[in-house]
Amino acid sequence: MSEKVESTGMDLLKEVANVSGKPGLYRILKPSRAGVIVESLDEKREKTLIGPTARVSVLKDVSIFTDGAEESVALSDVFLKIREIHGEEVKLSVKTSSDKELIEFLAEVLPEFDRSKVYVSDIKKIISWYNLLSKHLPESFVVTEAPAEAAEEPVAKVAEEVKEAPAKKAPKKEKSKA
Repeated sequence: MSEKVESTGMDLLKEVANVSGKPGLYRILKPSRAGVIVESLDEKREKTLIGPTARVSVLKDVSIFTDGAEESVALSDVFLKIREIHGEEVKLSVKTSSDKELIEFLAEVLPEFDRSKVYVSDIKKIISWYNLLSKHLPESFVVTEAPAEAAEEPVAKVAEEVKEAPAKKAPKKEKSKA
């Protein structure tokens, strides 16, 4: 019964964020009283304090609208599909490509994307984010296999220990007769 659960490094997307008004992606290092400390995902690796009023979007929570049965598809699934089709880098230039080429790119990766809700600027972000992650965080695309039972085992042990340990009653206080 040792099932294997396949997971990708896409779980790392919960540590990666986009900050509104700032280019690129940032790895979330730790929260502070004045906001969040982040590190840029580029050659510079600059650490910055992002204030509490800034709009920070964690990539794990980002999804793309679709016309299909599901209303949206997780960005991590789209990234994995891009990896299947285009490999480690998308050759399509974000700055020089026409809107038609960008829409065709996303249609190839996600045919059911909602053309009325997903803008060309969103497609440009997807491509640039993918290339950044692929270059500076390649471990996010590595597929690893972990036994499914390993995750369940500690929970089962704790449950057994709770069943085995007899419940102790607190000693009753005696009333003093004074």
